[in-house]
Amino acid sequence: MASLVSSPFTLSNSKIERLSSVSQKRYLLHSFLPKKPTKSSSRKFKCTAIGNGLFTQTTQEVRRIVPDNLRGLPTVKVVYVVLEAQYQSSVTAAVQTLNKNGEFASFQVVGYLVEELRDANTYKTFCEDLEDANIFIGSLIFVEELALKVKSAVEKERDRLDAVLVFPSMPEVMRLNKLGSFSMSQLGQSKSPFFQLFKKNKKSSAGFADSMLKLVRTLPKVLKYLPSDKAQDARLYILSLQFWLGGSPDNLVNFLKMISGSYVPALKGVKIEYSDPVLYLDTGVWHPLAPCMYDDVKEYLNWYATRRDTNEKLKSANAPVVGLVLQRSHIVTGDESHYVAVIMELEARGAKVIPIFAGGLDFSGPVERYFIDPITKEPMVNSVVSLTGFALVGGPARQDHPRAVEALMKLNVPYLVAVPLVFQTTEEWLNSTLGVHPIQVALQVALPELDGGMEPIVFSGRDPRTGKSHALHRRVEQLCTRAIKWGELKRKPKTDKKLAITVFSFPPDKGNVGTAAYLNVFASIYSVLKDLKADGYNVEGLPETAEALIEDIIHDKEAQFNSPNLNVAYKMGVREYQSLTTYADALEENWGKPPGNLNSDGENLLVYGKRYGNIFIGVQPTFGYEGDPMRLLFSKSASPHHGFAAYYSYVEKIFEADAVLHFGTHGSLEFMPGKQVGMSDACFPDSLIGNIPNVYYYAANNPSEATIAKRRSYANTISYLTPPAENAGLYKGLKQLGELIASYQSLKDSGRGPQIVSSIISTARQCNLDKDVDLPDDGAEISAKERDSVVGKVYSKIMEIESRLLPCGLHVIGEPPSAMEAIATLVNIAALDRPEEGISALPSILAQTVGRDIEDVYRGSDKGVLKDVELLRQITEASRGAVTAFVEKTVNKKGQVVDVSDKLTSFLGFGVNEPWIQYLSTTKFYGADRQKLRVSFKFLGDCLKLVVADNELGSLKQALEGKYVEPGPGGDPIRNPKVLPTGKNIHALDPQAIPTTAALQSAKVVVDRLLERQKADNGGKYPETVALVLWGTDNIKTYGESLAQVMWMIGVRPVADGLGRVNKVEIVSLEELGRPRVDVVVNCSGVFRDLFINQMNLLDRAVKMVAELDEPVEQNFVRKHALEQAKELGVEVRDAASRIFSNASGSYSSNVNLAVENSSWNDEKQLQDMYLSRKSFAFDSDAPGAGMTEKRKIFEMALSTAEATFQNLDSSEISLTDVSHYFDSDPTNLVQNLRKDGKKPNAYIADTTTANAQVRTLSETVRLDARTKLLNPKWYEGMLSSGYEGVREIEKRLTNTVGWSATSGQVDNWVYEEANSTFIKDEDMLNRLMSTNPNSFRKLLQTFLEANGRGYWETSEENIERLRQLYSEVEDKIEGIDR
Repeated sequence: MASLVSSPFTLSNSKIERLSSVSQKRYLLHSFLPKKPTKSSSRKFKCTAIGNGLFTQTTQEVRRIVPDNLRGLPTVKVVYVVLEAQYQSSVTAAVQTLNKNGEFASFQVVGYLVEELRDANTYKTFCEDLEDANIFIGSLIFVEELALKVKSAVEKERDRLDAVLVFPSMPEVMRLNKLGSFSMSQLGQSKSPFFQLFKKNKKSSAGFADSMLKLVRTLPKVLKYLPSDKAQDARLYILSLQFWLGGSPDNLVNFLKMISGSYVPALKGVKIEYSDPVLYLDTGVWHPLAPCMYDDVKEYLNWYATRRDTNEKLKSANAPVVGLVLQRSHIVTGDESHYVAVIMELEARGAKVIPIFAGGLDFSGPVERYFIDPITKEPMVNSVVSLTGFALVGGPARQDHPRAVEALMKLNVPYLVAVPLVFQTTEEWLNSTLGVHPIQVALQVALPELDGGMEPIVFSGRDPRTGKSHALHRRVEQLCTRAIKWGELKRKPKTDKKLAITVFSFPPDKGNVGTAAYLNVFASIYSVLKDLKADGYNVEGLPETAEALIEDIIHDKEAQFNSPNLNVAYKMGVREYQSLTTYADALEENWGKPPGNLNSDGENLLVYGKRYGNIFIGVQPTFGYEGDPMRLLFSKSASPHHGFAAYYSYVEKIFEADAVLHFGTHGSLEFMPGKQVGMSDACFPDSLIGNIPNVYYYAANNPSEATIAKRRSYANTISYLTPPAENAGLYKGLKQLGELIASYQSLKDSGRGPQIVSSIISTARQCNLDKDVDLPDDGAEISAKERDSVVGKVYSKIMEIESRLLPCGLHVIGEPPSAMEAIATLVNIAALDRPEEGISALPSILAQTVGRDIEDVYRGSDKGVLKDVELLRQITEASRGAVTAFVEKTVNKKGQVVDVSDKLTSFLGFGVNEPWIQYLSTTKFYGADRQKLRVSFKFLGDCLKLVVADNELGSLKQALEGKYVEPGPGGDPIRNPKVLPTGKNIHALDPQAIPTTAALQSAKVVVDRLLERQKADNGGKYPETVALVLWGTDNIKTYGESLAQVMWMIGVRPVADGLGRVNKVEIVSLEELGRPRVDVVVNCSGVFRDLFINQMNLLDRAVKMVAELDEPVEQNFVRKHALEQAKELGVEVRDAASRIFSNASGSYSSNVNLAVENSSWNDEKQLQDMYLSRKSFAFDSDAPGAGMTEKRKIFEMALSTAEATFQNLDSSEISLTDVSHYFDSDPTNLVQNLRKDGKKPNAYIADTTTANAQVRTLSETVRLDARTKLLNPKWYEGMLSSGYEGVREIEKRLTNTVGWSATSGQVDNWVYEEANSTFIKDEDMLNRLMSTNPNSFRKLLQTFLEANGRGYWETSEENIERLRQLYSEVEDKIEGIDR
């Protein structure tokens, strides 16, 4: 591993002489890992857990000091627990000084890092150390499960201990404080101003630490003059805090003297002199070579200009300026060598540095004070790097993101947050496949992202012996180069700026160039380039239209004969490739010697794309193994191939891009192998992106994959809108059914009732609704009541189809929807109750008007009760009508939204003038509650403004100009309108905040419905095991609903701590549960694993807890199966109860999707083997540091007990056939093969896309999907209006349908038959598809033929013959086009 770290770092003597004495002693950094010059090992990752399987193997013994010579003096024993190790060297130095002087006592000290207390043996030693301790000190203990361990250990000894000092930590630990008569046991309850300070301060969360600092400054002076002991004890507590925050060895010597002299009984009466704390500035500017800390940035810059050790270039006004944000505790404790290294590296690269620090946890004030010119209000820096790793406001405790964003918006420069290793030593991090410790990811990666922080590059490690930080030089180089590059974007003139726009091609085929979710890629690129051109960028030779742009890139103009190639922008010889690509050797293990056969002509590597002036549009190569079934079976993903590496070497080193713009969701770079978060230079995404600032357009509804792009390819992710949703509507036979039902309702009591019903039954059969509704035989006599029931059920089904939301067409960047296009979205926003904001759902308000509860109406309609289906239709129509009336009043003649708030004020409160009241007065809902409606429409007014706002182009230009892009959550705009407007730097959420209480409520409803449905389909028996999937995006959108479903199945509930973070669960009793505990097999997507590893830990702990309950096995299926499996495998019950599975770290998906999309599979067994080999890695909460460990046998045994498989759909934009992820994770056929009885499990899909949550079977959902999308003219015409991309979207839906046939066998024959009639038998349609995108049309024909060949579609021989004939025609046509 030595190759990951550069050689020892030293300075020339002249520099050393000028180093201030304080930093000189500690500055010569060493190379800290043993040299192993084996070349091949540099990219191999160890997967095994070391030692105790936890994240850190360091122990307290390196922090234990036992005095040699007691000299008959009393012994004072001190035990301390801290979050980070920076106090270790200071405390050690202080104790050694005291023992050397040995005046009044001998000091014995031992320190623990809070993370070490996870280990059972370490915790036992900790408890033993407390038994004979005099003084306990704790600081920054914010991890709940560990805070509770500290609390229970210290509580037992608290009365006996002479002093307990806890500095800012969780309230439970703060309450342990005790100094004489001073205590905090009443923390948060007492009236005194001191305690008020500790109360949850809602306004400013970091205010807590800051008010504490102010208090620390003033209180000792006041308290000195108060006579009571109580006041003196409080004064000494505050002085202690000053000493501790002062952190230097001298301060800590005096601190220990003061506390032992005042509180240790053996030293009573001994006069111990101590000095007052040496106070450092709370905030200021610090530089290792400066004579002092500066309170004024102007003074600092004056000193900088007089430095004799720098060259003139660094002093010139043109030098780039980088601001650094540092933690004061590292500076005062002398643990600052990693900061020094970053400052020196930046200066060596020609950048001026302004390093600021703060003693509290709120850095927003110092950022504004030291980085913004007070007179011009312009930033004095080009980019800012925080080296604290914490959120800007609030550190590890409570964050105040809005305050942080406000400060960073004022500053308006790129904001990078690098990561110092806290819980692991350097070697532990290097050996870990996970990378950075999950708790650290939550605190120091996820939380800064909410501030708009990017680039979580690990820049410093920790020495296991001294606990000191040291720079990781390769990483520091990467961080500094990237920080300067982001800053350069602010300084470089637009005409000179080079931009590489990168598009994707999935699966690899010319018909697929420019794939991105919901995005019309080429029309969007065209719109972006026109805008950049107008803005002064050099876009020479841009074609006249988007279509011409596609032609330019897709066709090699110089090829004289059939060319399957795209336009070649550059040919890179092997030698050039090897000299430009430092990691080329590492790719040979998977791909052999370059150039290989991907993106190559046999001699050179080919870069596909086209250049326009300073803009290069390039096609990112694909993974390269899509078409190789053997490679798809590997449990770990292969490295990038030579062509992939050559593409990025070209962009960075030959084209010399100032920035790369990845266009749309999503490419492969961020999914390449390497650590999950906090990569080393041996991780492929880090090597590929190199030093290029990365801007990435990402769909707003996909925050989870956007977060992977942000963390693994260092992207500034800018959100784009998904196309406006519309209701699916009815067409052909379904429309006819709607008309028949309407006439039945008006004529059912006349003699024509039975006749209409028989027409309804036969039409329903023609529409294949007999699979979803029990229809009586044709001509059977049925009673009036049964007639109502049949019509009700058919009506309910077609209303479900009609009201289904679907995104129509594809989005074009910079073209927001018009107000009228936004109506369906607003109707759905209005359909949800938002109790936390006091907003009632519109359908609920309308149902109350006629004396009904909307939930009852939903239930009745689901059952097909005719009057309820009709009432629900009326409510739905009235909601649409009221919202439409409102929107029409807010737009001008051109259909643009004018100032909504003015319009709202003009009619709010005038009752009759309110457009929604005018509309409702013509319906049966005229008596609706006006106040509730007003609240609801005021909210909709705000949402409307957000839906039509447009900042996608604006944000891109800000990013390219080196400005700050405002962060915002990603997710479903209907559930969370805060996702809008788009054009924000997308972030996920605090991973420790889920599942929320509301998510648990929704989860209970779904789980209860699922179990009821399975009971009904399974002879009244509960399922013993359910196999289900956890997705990253779904859990972000729903705040953890599917996570909570798993908990509710096994019968546990999440418990939040005092800071609202969920890190533990409690058992729900069998009485409360009212049913047996259901066993689960959880398949976590690779993205979920990366984002929510803490939650995987929580689930694994929960399952093991349930497996060990002393309960009858017929009431606890988890225990039942774990006992059976433990016995068969000869392991402990805890090991057998592994149920939380995913891919190996750094790998994603089961590859079933790649095999299906590329037709590179032989039979279903091969697909099942891919699933088993790639998805059988378990997470073990007993050894979380081991990452994902392969446990295939347990995985197979657990799956073989499954009686149901289950997935969730949570938003209208993505359904089962829209993306390949869903069938890629479906184990239905696999479970059937693993079960001893060979019985196929029932497959269910929960649909929570509307307020009326449903659990359907998989086959019902596939049919609903086919009817509302693939076969629906509204959908496919919407797609075809996008031209080239639209044909591909149609082909993709058919391919994904074949995927479902392959993994579950749940697709009806008629779906393929109808698709064939719609797209192939209709000559006009066929010609449109063929001429618009012949490559995708060829793939469509191939998919039909494949569905037939694999036995999924039985059809007439003439249909097959026609498809074959068309296939050879289109082959000829393609060759003709290219000729």
